[in-house]
Amino acid sequence: MKNKMKYFAVLVLLAMGTSVAFVSCDDEDLPPIGGYNTADEVGEADLMAYFPLDGNGKEDISATNPSDLNNVSWAAGAKGQCAVLDSGYIAYPAIANLSTSMPSMTISCWAKVENNGAYGTMLFGLTRENEWAGNVNLMCETGWYGAGIDTLITKGLVVIKNTDGSANWQDSRNAAKLTADDIAAGGVASPNKVGGTWAQFVLTWDATTAMFKVYANGEKISNPQWESRNGGTALNLDFFTPTRPLIGTYESVVTGTPDSWQAKMTGSVDEIRVWKKALSAADINALYELEKAGR
Repeated sequence: MKNKMKYFAVLVLLAMGTSVAFVSCDDEDLPPIGGYNTADEVGEADLMAYFPLDGNGKEDISATNPSDLNNVSWAAGAKGQCAVLDSGYIAYPAIANLSTSMPSMTISCWAKVENNGAYGTMLFGLTRENEWAGNVNLMCETGWYGAGIDTLITKGLVVIKNTDGSANWQDSRNAAKLTADDIAAGGVASPNKVGGTWAQFVLTWDATTAMFKVYANGEKISNPQWESRNGGTALNLDFFTPTRPLIGTYESVVTGTPDSWQAKMTGSVDEIRVWKKALSAADINALYELEKAGR
């Protein structure tokens, strides 16, 4: 995990002088946010993977390094350093914690991406062999709007393995605009105006209720019309295997022949976490506030 950051309070001792005293203050000395002192405490018992992306791509819990860094550099990010992808990606070998089906799941990450009017942007996924869509995918549909438009469509997509081996596709996203009929049916529009800026994105899948939600900057943005899946009946995430983590692109780009809209990511990504549970809305908001504060 990242080393705990130090915060400093400056006490001015002389009204007209220059002498000051610096008092070191650890994270535990700061007021808790949502009951937590640091982001590492949120869902700690169920955290399966953490990619801090601090100058390298190592996954911290398993100490797994990337198998391929493609057009990646490192710069100041949302918290510490981040990965800057210039039409690039970060690929990994299989990681044990992420290779077994998890009935419920949460994925969070920070990203800075812009609309391009041409192709979508995969932020993070757990792949399926020879397929563009992985078992679980967190992405931005950056091809919907042209460059410079800040409305960003953010989407969660899961491909569940049915008992007969077929694929069950489910997705959830925000809707920038809704018709009057959509609104009457309970739909809620969320323009999600974060294109080109750092933002935290989260998807949650709750197996007990088959609820699929998407959040941005600590607030739910997914359209309620599309959150309840499988008629509200319990539905576990069952993975196709083998699977591996992939940041910034689609498996088809790395190993196959992609369609034109399947491209490598241009943008920045940081602070990726994966849990084997659906975090509550309160915990997601706390995670956002803590990471935004560098904690």
